Amino acid sequence: MRLTRRSAWTATVVGVATALALSACSSGSGGQEGDEPEASASAGALTPVKLQLQWFTQAQFAGYFAAVDQGYYEDEGLDVEIVEGGVDIVPQSVLADGSVDYAIAWVPKALASREQGAGITDVAQIFQRSGTLQVSFKDKGITSAADLAGKKVGNWGFGNEFELFAGMSKAGLDPATDVTLVQQQFDMNALLSGEIDAAQAMTYNEYAQVLEAENPETGELYTPQDFNVVDWNDEGTAMLQDAIWANTERLADDEEYAETTVKFLKASLKGWIYVRDNPEAARDVVVAAGSQLGASHQLWQVNEVNRLIWPSAGGIGIIDERLWSQTVDVALNTRNDQGATVITAEPSDDAYTNEYVEEALAQLREEGVDVDGADFAPLEVTLEPGGA
Repeated sequence: MRLTRRSAWTATVVGVATALALSACSSGSGGQEGDEPEASASAGALTPVKLQLQWFTQAQFAGYFAAVDQGYYEDEGLDVEIVEGGVDIVPQSVLADGSVDYAIAWVPKALASREQGAGITDVAQIFQRSGTLQVSFKDKGITSAADLAGKKVGNWGFGNEFELFAGMSKAGLDPATDVTLVQQQFDMNALLSGEIDAAQAMTYNEYAQVLEAENPETGELYTPQDFNVVDWNDEGTAMLQDAIWANTERLADDEEYAETTVKFLKASLKGWIYVRDNPEAARDVVVAAGSQLGASHQLWQVNEVNRLIWPSAGGIGIIDERLWSQTVDVALNTRNDQGATVITAEPSDDAYTNEYVEEALAQLREEGVDVDGADFAPLEVTLEPGGA
């Protein structure tokens, strides 16, 4: 496995576009122990490919690490280098400037970059559901966006706030006057200390952080019963998140790149299928890749990311037109506390395409791989103190 780390601890945010950038295997899985591997293309020269992540090494990206570890990329004739992201890395910009071949980015952030001139196309929508929550202690009585009225509401900003603002607006609240907005760090300390009433969290990361913390009243870890969550999927303001983006111009003009895209997607999807069917092994792959998070936290993350993907109607990676339109609608019409929207005009038709992922899925189905995960069942994960 090749992993590139970049310095990622300082960031200068310039304009909206840059700010938006932060934020037991089944028989058909292709990863069952004892299966004969596919004929590898490694006998010839492998095609080098760079994939830019949008954050540090963690199970949010388990499928790509699994695809390297299991040899799926090599089977497709690819030598994939995974480039770690961080606070000052804008993956869609790194892709647009030609430094990498593919990038993982949230759809609204990538749409903002496209509006600023980045020639990128969503070629596979890996996460089918939003993983963003607003978390509060049970005694605050916050079970919907409407209940945020009069409360101290934390949010990260940097383009991560638009589901929250859309949810409050849909509930009839004016975010500028009906709540007290608090700039939240990328942790849950302000919630646990009582400085804010509701905190922004990802299902697979920050929500686990509160469940890894000790309840001072009991001496035991907090449990889900201690909290309420507002889920933007339920509120109808969810936006599409992790997707695989490719270079638009190269897709149109470079036949070899277009063919490589299908191969890259096929292997990546197979990696995610491996993660679905082998969550503990996938956790181990990510830990071995250099994650700084503990093993129980990473297993939680694998499990919750699987929930965002599976089941996947029509096949993993298919871009659902309804959810795409909902994301664009929120991006166009929701204003944050600075009065900015994510984008100011409808994205062009080449903002996404199912052409390449459909071809990859067809090949996987022909090989007997389960690409829908209709029978997916999540694990029951026990978190350890601090996520150890």
